[in-house]
Amino acid sequence: MLYYLFRYLGEFGVPGAHVWGYISFRAILTLVLSLFISIWFGEWFIKYMKRRGASEAQRDVSIDPYGVEKKGVPTMGGLIIIIATVVPCLLLGRLRNIYLLLILFTTVWLGLLGFLDDYIKMKVNKDGLRPIFKLAGQAVLGLFIGVTLWQSPDAVVYENQSEVGQQVTFKEQPEKSTITTIPFVKNNNLSYAEVFSSLGEYKRLAGWILFVGVVTFVVMAVSNGSNLNDGMDGMCAGNSAIMAFALAILAYVSSHYEFARYLNIMFVPGSEELVVFLMAFMGGLVGFLWYNAYPAQVFMGDTGSLSIGGIIGVTAVIIHKELLLPLICFVFFIESVSVMLQTRVAKMGNKRGQKWRMFKRAPIHDAFRIKPGQLPADFRIFFNWPKHCWLESKITTRFWIITILMSALAIITLKIR
Repeated sequence: MLYYLFRYLGEFGVPGAHVWGYISFRAILTLVLSLFISIWFGEWFIKYMKRRGASEAQRDVSIDPYGVEKKGVPTMGGLIIIIATVVPCLLLGRLRNIYLLLILFTTVWLGLLGFLDDYIKMKVNKDGLRPIFKLAGQAVLGLFIGVTLWQSPDAVVYENQSEVGQQVTFKEQPEKSTITTIPFVKNNNLSYAEVFSSLGEYKRLAGWILFVGVVTFVVMAVSNGSNLNDGMDGMCAGNSAIMAFALAILAYVSSHYEFARYLNIMFVPGSEELVVFLMAFMGGLVGFLWYNAYPAQVFMGDTGSLSIGGIIGVTAVIIHKELLLPLICFVFFIESVSVMLQTRVAKMGNKRGQKWRMFKRAPIHDAFRIKPGQLPADFRIFFNWPKHCWLESKITTRFWIITILMSALAIITLKIR
């Protein structure tokens, strides 16, 4: 709203009105504003939830390896992140931008889905919303985002073209494209439509159908990965803030004609508004850490973790960088894989009448806080590391460091080919 107000005032020569047209100015302003909102609103929210008794018994001192009791801690803290992200974007974003509208819709949709799950956990049963309903909600969102990017006339790109010894150029006209960027490959464009080249005139339709399927898978995979990562104080919020910063860099270079040409990537006009959103998102996450850092005063719950994953996944799809997600979201990826391996190995052991486990505990971050002898003696652990438990703050910090390294690697793939 303020963007349009000051653009209007700029027509009358009001001093300083033109700065609102700069992405850098609005992005930094949303970062500061969201950080302030999350800290201010977070304090009020925690007090309100405690008065209402809306808390979650996350950890009992009798089973915690650190002897730290966490009872009566408010949940649904994801609302802090969502409000701190959405409000600055409504004030400072270009609300006619298709990409900003899609990412705002993603935030609200998955936030409501997570809120419903958290509410059921508190008021109805501790298991929350049935997994099939959560997956259905994520799938519906993925289908909506994919179809919108397919059908919207505003969601277009300038495909990059280059030849050996020649400067990178773009196609003269923007177009609907099923192309994505492949990391570590010199000719780094992959078209989903070319996968179906044998279908002739129907290959483009098949390519778009595959694209919608990929978008749906990405939304479901990343949102569930972030949900699994939300198991320690500051873990998911810290990792996600780092991922948001990496995606903001990728969105900025994708939206800048000269940078996109220099890096030989697709030029995605309009994606600069994602930078504004991602800075607000990062500010909301960092502000949330003010209360969520160890020992946590509030838990984000599924309200936060589901929306966080959806935001990251949809952003990567919009800028055609979804194949970089295994690097940027490496921590989410290994959390999901660890759960799948743990479940598979446990089932194999059950068939043989034995108690097999791949890790001491899953998701993988929990394996690092198990003390020697804490597990039953008849358990056979195939990957029994580390031998000693780590402090929760150390586990969280080391996962942050891993995310920083992998996000940096994802960014430099733009030049390493």
